[in-house]
Amino acid sequence: MTTYIVMLNWTEQGIKHVTDSPKRLDAAKEQLAAMGGRFKEFYLTMGEYDMVSVVEAPDDAVLARFIMMLGRQGFVRSKTLKAFPEAAYREIVHTLE
Repeated sequence: MTTYIVMLNWTEQGIKHVTDSPKRLDAAKEQLAAMGGRFKEFYLTMGEYDMVSVVEAPDDAVLARFIMMLGRQGFVRSKTLKAFPEAAYREIVHTLE
C-alpha cells in the first residue's frame, strides 16, 4: 500500500459544524476502509493546517477518489503528499550513485 500525508483545513461550513467533526472522521475512516485503505494516524494540529492524517491506500486513484469525496461534502479542503518510507527513500537515493 502507498502512504499519504493529508493536510486538512476546515471550510467555513466545517468550522460552523465542528462539533460534528468526530462523526465525519469516523465516516471517512469507514469510507477509506471500504475502498481498501486505512487511516494510520490522525492529528488535530495548530498552525497552517487544522488537521493532519497519515493514510494508506492501494494506489493513487483510490486516494484521489477518497479526497474528492471528502472535498465535495464541503467541510474540509485538503492538500495531499505521497510519502515514501525510509527504506524506499534510501533505495531511491542509492540509485543516484
